[in-house]
Amino acid sequence: MREELGELEYQRFWKSLQQLGLNAYESRSYLVLLGHPRFKALELAARSHVPRQKIYEVLDSLVEKGFAQVLQDKTKLFSAVEPNLAIPAYLARKRQILEHELRDQARDANHLIQDLAGLYSEGQGGRGTLDFLRIVAEPVQTASEYRRMLGEVQTEYLEFSRPPYAVDPLDERLVRQARANGVSCRLLIESGSLDSGHRQRLSEYRAAGVGIRQAESLPLKLALFDSSKGLIALLDPVISKPAWTSLVFDHEGLGEAMKHLFEDRWARGAEFTD
Repeated sequence: MREELGELEYQRFWKSLQQLGLNAYESRSYLVLLGHPRFKALELAARSHVPRQKIYEVLDSLVEKGFAQVLQDKTKLFSAVEPNLAIPAYLARKRQILEHELRDQARDANHLIQDLAGLYSEGQGGRGTLDFLRIVAEPVQTASEYRRMLGEVQTEYLEFSRPPYAVDPLDERLVRQARANGVSCRLLIESGSLDSGHRQRLSEYRAAGVGIRQAESLPLKLALFDSSKGLIALLDPVISKPAWTSLVFDHEGLGEAMKHLFEDRWARGAEFTD
C-alpha cells in the first residue's frame, strides 16, 4: 500500500486518520485494507507491520469504529468499509458521545455549583454569591448569569438592547419559554444598527407576545428581572478596544431605579417596525 501511494501521501493519510481518532496501528491497518478486497488477520498483520499479538485487538477496534467489516468464509476475513460511509458515521457517533458527555458534565456542574456556593457563602461570612453587587468582565460569565436569571424570572423581564446584539439560540428559547410561562417581556432596542437576522428574531418575539419598541440611542445595556435583579453592562471608557463590563445585582432599590429608567425610555420609544 505504501509503495502504491508513495511515501509522502501514505504518511499524510496515516497522520490524518490518527487526527480523526484512530491510533497508529488502526490507521496503518485501515490503509492496507483499503487497497485489497479482504485479508486474514495474520496476513494483515504482516502487511501493516502490526505485531501479531496486537492484530486481533486492532481489527476488533476497527470493526467497532465502523472502518472494517468481517466476512465469514472458511476462515474469518476482514475488509475495509468505504471511507464515504465509515468516516461520516464515525464522526456522528463521536458527536453523540461528546454531546452525551457534555450533558452529563453540565448536570454535574450544576450540582457542584450549588455545593460550592454554600462553601463560598460560609467563607464570605454568610454573604451569598449574589449579595448586592458583583462586577463581571468575562463575556462567558455574563452570558451565564443572564441565562440563569432569565430561566428563573417569575413576573417581568425588561431589557435595553444595544450593540453588540447577541443572537443565541439558547437565549431565544429562554425568552420564548418565559413568555409562554406568563412572564411580561418588553425589549427596548437601539435601532440604528439592526441587521436583518436580528430584525427577524424580533418579529418572531413580537408574534409570541413580547413587547418591542425602538429608540435612537440607549445609555447602557440592561436586563432587569422581577424589578429586583439583573445585569447592567457598560462600555469600558478606558481601553481603546470596545469591551463591556457588567454589574450583576440583586437589590430591590437598584432594581426599582432601573425600572423607572426603563419606563421613562419605553414611554419615549417608537413602535418596532420590520
